[in-house]
Amino acid sequence: MEIEIATLGGYEEVGRQMTAVRAGEDIVIFDMGLNLSKVLIHDNVETESMHSLDLIDMGAIPDDRVMSELEGDVKAIVPTHGHLDHIAGIPKLAHRYDAPIVSAPYTIELVRQQIEDEGKFQVDNDLVKMKPGATMAIGDSEQVEMEFVNVTHSIIDAINPVLHTPEGAIVYGLDKRLDHDPVIGDPIDMERFREIGRQDEGVLAYIEDCTNAGQKGRTPSESYAKKHVEDTLKSMEDYTGGIIATTFSSHIARVKTLVEYAREIGRQPVLLGRSMEKYSGTAERLDFVDFQGDVGMYGHRKSVDRAFKRIMKEGKGNFLPIVTGHQGEPRAMLTRMGRGETPYEIDDGDKVVFSASVIPEPTNEGQRYQSEQLLRMQGARLYDDIHVSGHLREEGHYEMLQALQPQHLIPGHQTLKGRSPYVDLAKSQGYKLGRDVHVTQNGSTIQLVE
Repeated sequence: MEIEIATLGGYEEVGRQMTAVRAGEDIVIFDMGLNLSKVLIHDNVETESMHSLDLIDMGAIPDDRVMSELEGDVKAIVPTHGHLDHIAGIPKLAHRYDAPIVSAPYTIELVRQQIEDEGKFQVDNDLVKMKPGATMAIGDSEQVEMEFVNVTHSIIDAINPVLHTPEGAIVYGLDKRLDHDPVIGDPIDMERFREIGRQDEGVLAYIEDCTNAGQKGRTPSESYAKKHVEDTLKSMEDYTGGIIATTFSSHIARVKTLVEYAREIGRQPVLLGRSMEKYSGTAERLDFVDFQGDVGMYGHRKSVDRAFKRIMKEGKGNFLPIVTGHQGEPRAMLTRMGRGETPYEIDDGDKVVFSASVIPEPTNEGQRYQSEQLLRMQGARLYDDIHVSGHLREEGHYEMLQALQPQHLIPGHQTLKGRSPYVDLAKSQGYKLGRDVHVTQNGSTIQLVE
């Protein structure tokens, strides 16, 4: 059976992930993402009303024209999790393919919301929920099957899809960390990865996320971050002024931790910002999380301002706002607070906890720096990087190679420079660049089996 892989997005940058795998005449697309940094550099851009071709020209979504060169039919579009760099291209591109969108339940609900917000294209693809551990047939040949393996990441309900073919398995490894003690959900299913690696056909190809491949050591568990948040907030227990926390809106486990320890230090947690309300509200509605008690969630501008006025009236020391804006996004809540555009007044000595790292991209780094300066000008004390990453470091990559023993490696989710540490690791394990390590670009194809 012919096996061909098209690398469409995320092979020259961290963002706009998209990969297609052809097994015989059946094609599966993994991820359809957005490169948010390409949008943020433009003022007042509303992607919902933009044409896909304009977004492609901006470098914001994948250029999928190479798909016309693949001889087969797309049978499924499979986002691995709900981050925007993996799903936000779906409203712009999915309608081009007569195929269902298949993913884990939480991701499917986020995709549904993305499609509902779309203002340019009609997206009628079926939405199919498939839980981790489940399988489904791909095409009519009865030779290709897709399996979801449970993984842990900085968003709930993440999976790594595996295509089982007569030539061996193709494992799509974006995004994960090896967390055996997560705050929400099950641990990563390493035993299943080892089983796949030991199958008769083995693993033909492993497509891997190289975001943190250049960092030594092993990515800590989310439980480590939980302890770090606990220690940080409890150190502020006697402070009577304002404490503000910010994290990734989609990081439900981290939001849950912030809510828990806000209460432990005697403050009422309040979630503020549209995306904060969206992700946490969806997770609670689908029973992925129980915040246990009254947690205010406010997304629209007027309701947010009313919440801020209540906080100022009843005393900042009674509340802990958990807000959007950890990357310094110009329209996010924390940035607006820093500019003095909300009823919340930041006083000298107030605490701002960044339970997030800066995404290593020039636009983000510049915006985050500007946001921090605005907060410092108002006298705020900043607590930075109370966080652990959702991506593998070097030792995690080594563990995955040992588990899967893949014949071919395709590093992605990084720039060319950012993938070089992974190539070095692969070389140390006996792989060779150009033979079984394929460093490719957006819009390229790799013929693994002819």
